Parts: sequence; structure tokens; C-alpha cells
Amino acid sequence: MSARKLIRLAFASLVVLSVLALANGAASSSVGHTDEQIRQTNISSGDGKQVAPKINGITVIATDSNTWMGKAGDGPRARAELVAFNPNGTVLYYNDSHTRYWDVDPVNGTSATVEYLYADHLNKSECGSEVCTRNGIERINLSTEDVTRIYSRVTPGKHSTRWHDGDRINESTYAVADIAQDRVFVVNTTTGLLEWSWEAQNDFEPTTSGGPYPEDWTHINDVEVLEDGRLMVSMRNHDQVAFLDRETGFVKNWTLGTDNARGIIYEQHNPDYIPESQGGPAVLIGDSENNRVIEYQRENGEWNRTWKWQDSQMQWPRDADRLPNGHTLITDSNGNRVFEVDRQGEIVWSIDIAFPYEAERLETGDESAGGRSAKALGLGSKSAKKDGAVDNGKQNGQKESIAGTIWIQIKELVPGRYMNAFMYVLPAWMGPSEVFALLALSLGTLAWTVTEWRWSSRSMSIPWTVHVERKQ
Repeated sequence: MSARKLIRLAFASLVVLSVLALANGAASSSVGHTDEQIRQTNISSGDGKQVAPKINGITVIATDSNTWMGKAGDGPRARAELVAFNPNGTVLYYNDSHTRYWDVDPVNGTSATVEYLYADHLNKSECGSEVCTRNGIERINLSTEDVTRIYSRVTPGKHSTRWHDGDRINESTYAVADIAQDRVFVVNTTTGLLEWSWEAQNDFEPTTSGGPYPEDWTHINDVEVLEDGRLMVSMRNHDQVAFLDRETGFVKNWTLGTDNARGIIYEQHNPDYIPESQGGPAVLIGDSENNRVIEYQRENGEWNRTWKWQDSQMQWPRDADRLPNGHTLITDSNGNRVFEVDRQGEIVWSIDIAFPYEAERLETGDESAGGRSAKALGLGSKSAKKDGAVDNGKQNGQKESIAGTIWIQIKELVPGRYMNAFMYVLPAWMGPSEVFALLALSLGTLAWTVTEWRWSSRSMSIPWTVHVERKQ
């Protein structure tokens, strides 16, 4: 066999193997299967079929938008979902009436009632000269489906004006993370009057920090009311978690992270504060652009990282709660899953759902208030290294494949924003093996094409040596 035939055979084999790997990934995808399962079992009507693994407690999940093919060929539709699963895995509640669902909090003294933030995109005819967004807070009894409207306001535009989070202070007041105005405010939901507010410009300079001003400067995406009355605030575009005192304002020496110091946290979401009574002060964070979940413990006036969890599938996690049993409930947005890891770092419960934003396990308190810190529990970090070992090594956690281990290393080298943008446009069923197969297919096809062109008569007719004459 000639050398050219051998080279063609090698290219053909590479292409066929890559296509087979992609086809197998698409056919066996658990994400695709579960999404189809949810649609076909008519999740919205709650027909009693089990669609999630069994677990102790009701699990409520709020999703950001996702695109899926509607019925009868009506084309792609953008939608978001608020869904609650019973302990036996059946659907307790389902709703997709709002454009976006964000923060979900259990209501104290109830077993199946939550409050959530939503966003509805309004068109020009509803807003005036341009599109706008209605941001609101509602309460829903998941068993009776009774809805109570708590508070709402309209903001101009839609992309960087939506409220992602709020936290109840008492029966009449609510703290809101206001992305639109780069502020945190406290509103009396009975009168509609603002009782307190903090603007980021009081303590941060727009021209030297954060994202583009004024389009999306701070992207304040989370606020949590602490036991001592302070507020913990996630300033996503500043790569910082800040603390506010309602009497004195910004508590500078408590800040976790530094603008553009992306090895600490990088455009994080939904930090969860663990108080001293539970082994803190500690903060559990969805370190989104670093594709990991991490925890920091405050020791001797400084924040020290004490725990990390990461696997090859994790892609843009946006929520993590420490449960009272020592497990951690994680929302992996671009990984299209919500899952629970035990103290050994093993995944013990998982549900595949498109683009989740936040998850709550009811009867564990707001943001699982009964959860203890990683340091108090003696948790070991889980993250595959080049040799497949586990970072911090106390507990082994999930075993990674060779492709998964390599994939984690690639994600650590490529800036998170670009990697997450790349993964965002890919189908949800594509994991590390499928990405490698896609790259092999693309590069192999390109190399084969170039090789054949070089062998062709057209290529041979083009002189590859260029002579340059120098003028005397």
C-alpha cells in the first residue's frame, strides 16, 4: 500500500471514530434523556411518575432560561422553570409562566411554601419606547399552588437590569440585590417604601473597578441577611463578596476577594454564609468562572480557602448549600444538573435539568442554615490533578477518567469566561470525551483537506517559492 493510501486511511479512521464517539454521546446522554423524560411524562400536570431520584426532603429548583424544541415542530422556545420534586422523585409543583426564575427561599414555619424572585421581559408596547423587565417577588404554596404577590418593579432593558436575589428580613421588609442600580436596598413590602439602601459608588470607583460602567458595572447578584443584622453581598463583576452594616455601611476589612484577583473567586454567584455557631465564619461559594465550588474560612482576620469540589462536568456552578447532614447541594448551570455530594465527595443524588440557577432542600432552613463549615466537618477537597489524585487528599471522591482529568487541566489553563462561553453554545450532552472527539473531527478534517489539496494538480501548479528582487 502506498504512503498516500496509508495517510488517507488514517484520516478516514480518525473521522469515523470521532463521528461514532459524538453519535454515542448524543444517543446515551443522560441530560437529553432526562429532558425528554420530563417533557414526555407531562411534568407540568404532575402525573405521578418518578422523574428524579428519591431523597429525603422536597427539592425546589429555579432555572434560568433554556432553549428547547416545542411540540409539533413549532420551533425553539426560550423558557424557564420552577419545579419541586417530592422525596419519592415525583413532581410536586411545576411552573414556567415567568421569563426567568432566580432566588428561591423557604418560608419559615411552613413545610412546602417558598418565596422566589422572577423576571418577565416586556415588549415595547408594554414599556413605551424600548423593552423593559418586570422584576418581582412571589410566594407560592407548592401543595395548594396558591400564589401571593409580594413586591415588583419595572426596570428598563433586560440583560443587566434583572434582580437575581432577595432575602427576607421580617414579615414586612425585604432586602434586594439590585443589579440595575448597582445597589442593595431594603423595602417595606406593605407600603412599597424603601427603608434603607447602599450604593456601590459610595465605596467603589466606577472607572477603575468592576465591569463596564454604567452598562453592567457591579452585577450585584446576591444578598444574604446575617444573624447579626449585617448583609453579605456578592459583587460578581468585582470578584468580591462584601459585607454591609446597616448603621455604618461598607465593612471593608471583611471583604472576600479582590477585583481581578481571579484565583480567589471569579465572577461568583450565591455565596452562602456559615455562622460561627456552625463552625464559621465561613462562606461557601459557587465560583462560577473558575468552574468549581469552594469554601473560605475566616481565621485571624483573613479568609483562607478550606474546601474545593470540582469534576470534569462542572461548568459554571451558581449555587451551593451545605446541608445539615454535612452534604453539599450544588447547582451546576452549564453542567445542566443539580446534585448532592456527601462528606467523602461522592455524588449521592443528581437530577439533570436544563440551566438551573438555584436549588433548595426544604426543611433545612434558608440556604440550608443548619449546615456546618467544611473545617468543622473535616471535609477534604475533591479535584482531579494531572496524576488523577485528589487535591488535599483527605477523601477521594469521584474517580475521573483520563479524558476528564485532562479536561480539568485545560479548563484551568483557559480563562473561565472563554471556556464557559464555548461550552454554553455546545449541546448539553457534550462532555469532555465528546469535546475531544469534536476537536479531533474538526482538526482531522481540516488536515485531510489541506493534505489532499497539496497533493492535487491545482496545488502543484502554484509555485510555493516566492522570489523577491531587490532594486539596485
